Amino acid sequence: MSTLSFALAWRNIWRHPRRTILTVLAAAFTAAILIFFTSLQYSSYSMMINVATTVYHGHMQVQREGYLEDPSIRKVIHDASEVRAAVQAVPGVVAVSTRGQAFALASSEERTFGVQVVGVVPEEERQVSSLPSNVRIGTYLGSHEGYEAVIGAPLARNLRVELGDEVTLLGQGQDGSLAASVVTVVGIFESGAREVDSGMIHIPYKTFTEIFSMPEAAHSLVLKLEDLDDDRAVQTRLIRALPSDQKLRALRWDELMPGMKQSIELDMVSGWFFYFGLILVVVFSILNTFLMSVLERTREFGVMLAIGVRLRELRSLLYIEATLLTLVGLLLGMFFGSLIVFYFGFYGFYVPGSEEALKIWNLPAAIYTRISLASLFIGPSVILIVSYISLLYPSYLLGTLQPIEAMRRQT
Repeated sequence: MSTLSFALAWRNIWRHPRRTILTVLAAAFTAAILIFFTSLQYSSYSMMINVATTVYHGHMQVQREGYLEDPSIRKVIHDASEVRAAVQAVPGVVAVSTRGQAFALASSEERTFGVQVVGVVPEEERQVSSLPSNVRIGTYLGSHEGYEAVIGAPLARNLRVELGDEVTLLGQGQDGSLAASVVTVVGIFESGAREVDSGMIHIPYKTFTEIFSMPEAAHSLVLKLEDLDDDRAVQTRLIRALPSDQKLRALRWDELMPGMKQSIELDMVSGWFFYFGLILVVVFSILNTFLMSVLERTREFGVMLAIGVRLRELRSLLYIEATLLTLVGLLLGMFFGSLIVFYFGFYGFYVPGSEEALKIWNLPAAIYTRISLASLFIGPSVILIVSYISLLYPSYLLGTLQPIEAMRRQT
């Protein structure tokens, strides 16, 4: 396209300044709203993922192949300390916690319930999980050995136990032997995750390996990453670092919690129904602008066709005008949308009256938005593409013009 075409297009879109300004403002407003809301969504997803993963699953886990689908006590990581050292050395990994996991019957003097017993190294667990800081009564485990336990508040109510009470654990060891022991409750936690609080007991790792007959073995290594968005790259590095003779695999958070991933995708899709409604508003505004432009300039277009301007060039001029008009609005929207995102990224976005509900689930009271390439460009790009599609009808009208009839038409 020549410089003359752009100059003509720029002159043409300002023939009706009021109409042009209204169209630009509509595009700018819609783009700013899309950028802010998509940034808010992405930021809330990151917050939810971080909160959910730090309760139990971690950002990533190293497990024996097939353990996630069938958590058998026999599918262990051998020489867990050596594997942990190799994992800890991988770039991007901040902390690693060793865990043993088994299902057992937990009995108090009055009741018996099925529970998941998790053996942890307390100092390691504090680095990858928020659960130690969510102990509401008593304290978390003091060392990696000793016959003590920390249990969820709902489970404590079901078993009718309090601090200092004893709980009997009865299960099966890795070698098929009977696993039985008595542990003392030293802490009661509330993580906000129902399945964790109502059915999980934490005991020291060394005690766990003794009870369930699995020395120097673990079921999972739970990882905290420096940057959660870098999980795929870290996964690739882990695959190279893990010993090949044990059939181990590295699992990302979305593989460990597919339900949360699906919930996020569903929420994003439902959000785009709302966004698409906003986009239609600005698209109809652009369509109206250029439909009126074609109708008002019918005689002008007829003259241009009569002097030899090809239809393809007229349509190109129409699309250049639409591009310039839409880009001016989108650039303004991107500027103001980014300012809004940076503002709430500094001060936080609060939902009045939601503090207590968020506290129950251990969620922060504010969402701190952050800009990303996706939130900055996806909305404006969709507006631009749909705007081009809307120009098909004005472009079709140009194709129906006959030079003689067009020049006779009064505008």
